Amino acid sequence: MTEKTTPKAADAVKPTLREQMEAVRPRPRIDKQIWGIYFALIFISLIELYSASSREIVSGSIMMPVFRQGILLFVGFLIMVGLQRVHYRRFYQLTYPIVILCILATLYTMKFGLIINGARRAFSFFGLFTVQPSELLKFAIALVIARLLCNYIVHLRPGHEQEDRQHNHRLVTWVALLVLGCGALLIPQGLTNTILLFAIAMSLMLIGGVRWKEWGCVLLVFGVLGLGYIGYKSISGDGESAPAQTEARSVDRTGTRVNRIKQFLRTDKYNDSITSQNSQEMYSYIAQANGGVIGRFPGNSRETARLPLAFSDYIFAIIIEDMGLIGGTAVMLLYLWLLARAGRIAMKCRKAFPALLVIGMAVFIVCQALMHMGIVTGFLPVSGQPLPLISKGGSSVIVTSVALGMMLSVSRFALRKGQKQEANSRVAELSDSDMPDNPSQL
Repeated sequence: MTEKTTPKAADAVKPTLREQMEAVRPRPRIDKQIWGIYFALIFISLIELYSASSREIVSGSIMMPVFRQGILLFVGFLIMVGLQRVHYRRFYQLTYPIVILCILATLYTMKFGLIINGARRAFSFFGLFTVQPSELLKFAIALVIARLLCNYIVHLRPGHEQEDRQHNHRLVTWVALLVLGCGALLIPQGLTNTILLFAIAMSLMLIGGVRWKEWGCVLLVFGVLGLGYIGYKSISGDGESAPAQTEARSVDRTGTRVNRIKQFLRTDKYNDSITSQNSQEMYSYIAQANGGVIGRFPGNSRETARLPLAFSDYIFAIIIEDMGLIGGTAVMLLYLWLLARAGRIAMKCRKAFPALLVIGMAVFIVCQALMHMGIVTGFLPVSGQPLPLISKGGSSVIVTSVALGMMLSVSRFALRKGQKQEANSRVAELSDSDMPDNPSQL
């Protein structure tokens, strides 16, 4: 005789909705492509820093600079592993506190920061290490634009066109004002960082669906204000007499910027004699010429001992000298592959915020990498920008690791491969009910 289950007993064992969703929820995936790009970049970093650190030998040990960079990369690795396990919804909730902290760190640096190369660019964190707020602020602007633009209405609702347009105008205005304010904070630390911040912002606005007319108006306003600032500084002559770097205020570097632009625009600069003013770019060009197509093999660089900042701002020149045009192109393609992978993930996201977050973090990393390469190869005026994950530098490594960790979080939680549509919809309702949908999925 078989036992019959009473209706009460059946109800008692019936799983709840959340339990049903957990039962059909697939195991979160690890994005092998992002991890593969990451490990390729840190492998190149350790090899090339060994090649480029002859100026940084400490106590006779050539391995010490590589060891220090290895520790930073390991800390970054732990950050990535931790962040990929955090649901991207947490980043949505913490966006504004993160941005406020980055702005406060920048304001603190403007007043009490350490003077590096004529400007207050960093502050000491309890004497343990230095932090460059410019890296934090560029990351923060990508994060907050992703948060704001997820509410941008791409497809106007029938009967609400005027209301939706007004909403979009207000949203774009707030984004533009925020970017303008953050850019103003970065100008004392370096014009290149400010330009890079604007480039990241404008790229994200375009990717986020902002209409061409609104995007063009914002670009025009930024351009007019930027040219007005440069013109004012040039006419006022504030950069003519720079005080000593030991003084308790930042140095105006307008004169240096103007001279660099004039040098960049010259067509015969490659025939100049090497001086203290142009040694960086000239030795950089020599290193790249030495590399040729296939390079001299890692560790055989001739210019690393003469090229200033070969381990940071000019490491791409050493990469080309060691691995040639082929190796330099491969490094560039790794960053572009990261951007392409982010775009692929964004297209699969159901919600707008994770889509904009993953593409925003990729744009932040890739824009900085391309600017570094453009400066080193002479395509852009001379300035200082690290190559993400490869150049020596704690702030850049940590911030880049945070950005990659957020990308992994989106790939882990926003994509559900092989899941039934009904279950997918019900799980989304439990976690992301207050987030707008991804327009590319509508």
